[in-house]
Amino acid sequence: MKRFFKALSVFLFVMCIPIYSAVIYGVSELPDEISIGESEEIDFGNICFEEKREPVKSASTGFGKTEYESRIMALKVVPVKDIKVNITKRRFVSPGGDVFGIKLYTKGVIVVSIDSVTTSSGTADPAVTAGIKCGDIITTINSVAATSSQQMTDAVESSDGNPLHLRIDRNGEIIDIYLTPVMSVNGKFKAGLWVRDSSAGIGTVTFYDDSSGMFAGLGHGVCDVDTGKIMPLNNGEAVRAKVNGFYKSSAGNPGELCGVFSDVALGSLRVNHEMGVYGRLLQPSGTKVMPVALESEIRLGKAQMITTIDDSGPQYYDIEITKIYPSSDLSARNMIIKVTDPVLLEKTGGIVQGMSGSPIVQNSMLVGAVTHVFVNSPDQGYAIFAQRMLETMDTVKSSELAKAS
Repeated sequence: MKRFFKALSVFLFVMCIPIYSAVIYGVSELPDEISIGESEEIDFGNICFEEKREPVKSASTGFGKTEYESRIMALKVVPVKDIKVNITKRRFVSPGGDVFGIKLYTKGVIVVSIDSVTTSSGTADPAVTAGIKCGDIITTINSVAATSSQQMTDAVESSDGNPLHLRIDRNGEIIDIYLTPVMSVNGKFKAGLWVRDSSAGIGTVTFYDDSSGMFAGLGHGVCDVDTGKIMPLNNGEAVRAKVNGFYKSSAGNPGELCGVFSDVALGSLRVNHEMGVYGRLLQPSGTKVMPVALESEIRLGKAQMITTIDDSGPQYYDIEITKIYPSSDLSARNMIIKVTDPVLLEKTGGIVQGMSGSPIVQNSMLVGAVTHVFVNSPDQGYAIFAQRMLETMDTVKSSELAKAS
């Protein structure tokens, strides 16, 4: 009898191992949220999970999306995790790959550096004394909207040493500050501030959406080179650009596309967002559309990216998707990719600056866009989900419609 119970215990223990393993794997690896297309089921691959829709709580969330709560079961009997399931209509866009020029003008002026001022009696730090910090956005000067760095310079030099009332946006918090300029040794009033009101550069268009008349690019926001913060957009323009060369990437030294702006306007920039820049097209792209992959449809393995490195225009190059992060991660770094194409590796060393926004295609669907290069390993980089960019564009479009009404 003892042998029987001992054998039974061993048998039950062995039987429990796959159950415990499935539960542990499910809790750690299954996302908190997943998207599927209409009339589609959740695909767990070869893993023994199944969906149990009880209780089903459905709700419309806009942008052609419906969501419900679902319980994931292991081996049909063991509850593992409750997740939110988004049912999304299939969307189609035209992949880009074209290099474009960005002309961005800020909403307010950004403080990029603070210096001491040399006066006849020594050095002074009026900006520090006032409590100004690098990265602050000056939105008004004496109740007048701040629109340019020259406006700030003129206000300081004409102050006669009287305090200037500045309204500042510091990480979303609005602060009122009084800045008192001092007379410098050169006979002009100074504040010890360096500010910036615009930026320019090149990137790559990710996709065109002719149905809405919009486009998206970069996959990440345009950041100030000194503060690293996303520049607040007042207005901007996107123009066609031509690649006239590049600096090859190497370990520790990311390369860069060299391009020149053309006089041909692509459209107007409407939003500078952490998930890319978005704008209005002046005219439809007229190019062939491609389905946008849901996050749940993206797989590890072979893919291609579309990018431009010379005057031959957008070309397809082989890559691999080596890592996919959970969809609950709200950053723009949703995947890790590796360039495997020998031609691109030979020419550019992998990913170079300016390729940000290059579309990534897998199984004839747009799955994402390149966002960052690994400095010490330029054949690798981060990418964002295309679905994430499309949803951001929908939000921009919805916001514009709300303002128009």
